[in-house]
Amino acid sequence: MLLEGKNLLITGVLTRESIAYATAAAAQEAGAEIVLTSFGRAMGLTEKVAKRLPSPPDVLEMDANVPEHIAAVADELGRRWRRVDGVVHAIAFAPQDALGGNFLHTPWESVAAALRTSAYSLKAIAAGMLPHMREHGGAIVSLDFDARFAWPVYDWMGVAKASLEAVTRYLARDLGSLGIRVNTVSAGPLRTVAGKGIPGFDAIADHWAERAPLGWDIRDPSPVADTIVFLLSDLARGITGEMVHVDGGYHAMGAPPAPGAAGPGPGPSD
Repeated sequence: MLLEGKNLLITGVLTRESIAYATAAAAQEAGAEIVLTSFGRAMGLTEKVAKRLPSPPDVLEMDANVPEHIAAVADELGRRWRRVDGVVHAIAFAPQDALGGNFLHTPWESVAAALRTSAYSLKAIAAGMLPHMREHGGAIVSLDFDARFAWPVYDWMGVAKASLEAVTRYLARDLGSLGIRVNTVSAGPLRTVAGKGIPGFDAIADHWAERAPLGWDIRDPSPVADTIVFLLSDLARGITGEMVHVDGGYHAMGAPPAPGAAGPGPGPSD
């Protein structure tokens, strides 16, 4: 199996609709042993949904903004496994006043919260797990939403994702000599808790399937999860510092045709 014998730390599992949950299930099916993290009021939700996985894993408390939490998880994984082969970073947060068209008026405190939680935490977790990865290498994969563009309503979360992409490249630079690969997956919009929390999410999602050459199901995170499993596996051993699009091909398309103009020919579903 693709991840046979690998030990993975997976963050961000909250509901069965989440990309992190789909990734945890796919990783277990590929042979990995996993541990989940959560914290605060979300801890109970994560523990509940973890029981629905093929093999219910342990859930450890870790707020990625608390260095002591990261250190405690690293110590526990060191005792339990002696090595960590991969990390899935599925952590993002921005206060409501940093989203929804409020870009010019968002206070620094809200911007700082978005940047620290959504981007800096990737570095913090990578550094925390490094003692258990440096001897044998491994893979770190985060979740992105293509920050090359200014999306409607995404505002400072878009800036945070741009920071996440940059952090990915710098970590790839600094950890590559240790055989640790760092990549990010730019997923199309999915109807997750995170997606539903973005004001005007439907404005982005509604037309995605129409423009994506392969189509796009906003309720199916499995294509994203399968790509993450690939990046965690040895098949991706030559890939690092990369943003991999899993969006049905939307990112490669130009402007949609003007009203009345000839569009693309019939597709598989026509």
